[in-house]
Amino acid sequence: MKKEEVLQFSSLVLAYMGDAVYEKYVREYVIKQGHCNNGLLHKKSIKYVSAKGQASALKKLEEILTEEEKDVVRRGRNSNPHSTAKNADIVEYKYATGFEALIGYLYLTEQTERLEEIVHFCINEIG
Repeated sequence: MKKEEVLQFSSLVLAYMGDAVYEKYVREYVIKQGHCNNGLLHKKSIKYVSAKGQASALKKLEEILTEEEKDVVRRGRNSNPHSTAKNADIVEYKYATGFEALIGYLYLTEQTERLEEIVHFCINEIG
């Protein structure tokens, strides 16, 4: 999709897509680490896909983001979600939403190389 079209979506729609995309990358990473038990897979994945993990990754990531990417993150952070995370405060949750919006934006605009660069940076920072 064209950037202009994707930017017409609400940041919560971008975050919805980004959540699924990021979780797919994380699951693949955890499986490749040799974890085969479902319970252990879930436990290992949580530190990456939790609001706390995503907020932490975004804070480390901010220095390498373009202005365009920072704008997408800012839109996501400033959105008004209808729910909150069970194990995170509102600030962490908003940062996580910004992170997910960025991932969704990159995915929907088919910026695969940049998406993978950011995902791998985050996984390495958290891991």
